[in-house]
Amino acid sequence: MGKIAATYDLMPESTDVALDDVVKAVKTVLPAGIELLETKIEPVAFGLKKVVIGVIIDDSHDGIGNALDEALQSIPGIENTECTSSTLL
Repeated sequence: MGKIAATYDLMPESTDVALDDVVKAVKTVLPAGIELLETKIEPVAFGLKKVVIGVIIDDSHDGIGNALDEALQSIPGIENTECTSSTLL
């Protein structure tokens, strides 16, 4: 197997969610085999913002994608996560 570069959008439940806290939480919930490359906060619409993360995934671990999705969904204040791009390295 190899490595995958992926980008995820993390959508908050509301505009009241502290996105800086979400960024901090991302660093603590990532499972083994995931390397965090970047985090940024981007506007969506009507004052709502989202957290965008870039990761490198070692796909030699079975179920690593599901583990990543579950970890990101477990962050307080996050309503939805979506992989917006991925490519093999």
